[in-house]
Amino acid sequence: MNYTRRIELSGLPQKGFIRGLLLALVLLAGPASASETKDLPSSKAEKVGMSSDRMERMTALGERYVKNNQVAGMVNLVMRNGKVVHYKAHGARGSDDDRPMQKDDLFRIYSMTKPITAAAAMQLYEQGKFQLSDPVAKFVPELKDVKVLNADGQLEDQAKPMTMHQLLTHTTGLSYGFAAQTDLVDRAYLGADIWAAQDLDEFAQRVAQLPLKFQPGSRYHYSIAVDITGLIVQRLSGQSFDVYLRENLFKPLGMEDTFFEVPDNKMARFLPNHILDPQTGGLMDVSEVPADNPFAAFFKSRKNVAMVDYESVSLFSGGGGLVSTAMDYARFAEAMRSGGILEGNRILSPKTVAYMAQNHLNPSMQMGGIGEQPTTDGNTSGVGFGLGFGVVTNPAYAGVIGSAGEYNWGGAAGTVFWIDPVEEVVVVSMIQLMSSPWPLRSELQVATYQAIVESYEN
Repeated sequence: MNYTRRIELSGLPQKGFIRGLLLALVLLAGPASASETKDLPSSKAEKVGMSSDRMERMTALGERYVKNNQVAGMVNLVMRNGKVVHYKAHGARGSDDDRPMQKDDLFRIYSMTKPITAAAAMQLYEQGKFQLSDPVAKFVPELKDVKVLNADGQLEDQAKPMTMHQLLTHTTGLSYGFAAQTDLVDRAYLGADIWAAQDLDEFAQRVAQLPLKFQPGSRYHYSIAVDITGLIVQRLSGQSFDVYLRENLFKPLGMEDTFFEVPDNKMARFLPNHILDPQTGGLMDVSEVPADNPFAAFFKSRKNVAMVDYESVSLFSGGGGLVSTAMDYARFAEAMRSGGILEGNRILSPKTVAYMAQNHLNPSMQMGGIGEQPTTDGNTSGVGFGLGFGVVTNPAYAGVIGSAGEYNWGGAAGTVFWIDPVEEVVVVSMIQLMSSPWPLRSELQVATYQAIVESYEN
């Protein structure tokens, strides 16, 4: 087993028997701050149809981002055929912390939580606990009578109840509250302070008081739907959502560094988050955001608020609450690439994984919301949406080298990943920069695919 160990000796006595005894105990037991996650197997790039020389361009990419002060630090991981061919950390822990970034540092992955939640839901789907056509209110009756705010500003009944399929494809009419300055529904979300709810049950109660943005099934709009999905996982399984993920996904996949609440003995590895200073264009810690900045309310330190407080968590956000490492997330992504199995532990059927990775959007559907804009025919943006993943329908229209059928997502702090079932590639990149303006995913794709010297594409 290959473990990365960090030993802090500054708190030990400087000499004598006691110091030696304590050091021996630390070495035997393993340090409290160490990563327990086992690295996935590695290989020389040439053994899996890639070029080691060309893969150095991925190294150059990471070094350039740090040198240009685009990020404080970055960890990139590339796999092919189940083997790690590139795994490097670049830069420093933070803009105010010049200690070197480590490969096992902990990142807020925000919306990269969503594919994990979708996988958990589909495990219950495989068990017959729900059908995709089931109304959401069957499991969350709090949402049964939620009204729709129509174009005339009037509240109206749902024409048809929102379904589980719509929940997994962001087509329910739910929102996030990102456009509170211009949208009445989003303004109501902001006022409801939904992330301060005590738990997922109270979260649903608060959401039940808010109108839907449109009739369920009529549009795609990125939303809190996956947080409601987490509540449904909790109710159908009879386990707290965090416990369900730990027992049914993280333990089978060996993901020892993925959680909602960062353990005390791992807090030293938890990285600061950043935003670009609007005055200077340089990096600044989010804790330094001035009060008049639009992001200030989101980053303000508040006890027991999801995605702000990672030390005391009771609202387990299936849409954005997880913390993880590059290697841990690669273990999840590799399990999905392999058809739902990793190291002999199956979490999903390969047929289920393939179904999740298809474009599920109806051709007549309108698009809206913040973030990536999927399309249904592949002839506009070249991306659609499956069950928990963005899906590349047409790489030519997507505007960057890749493969049709790739599925992916990213997080608000700039983390990205994708799975390419054509070239059997998994890529995970971790940074901590909110609202990153950099085309990191596109540059990672170029650096990855130009290193392939034996393509599997027909």
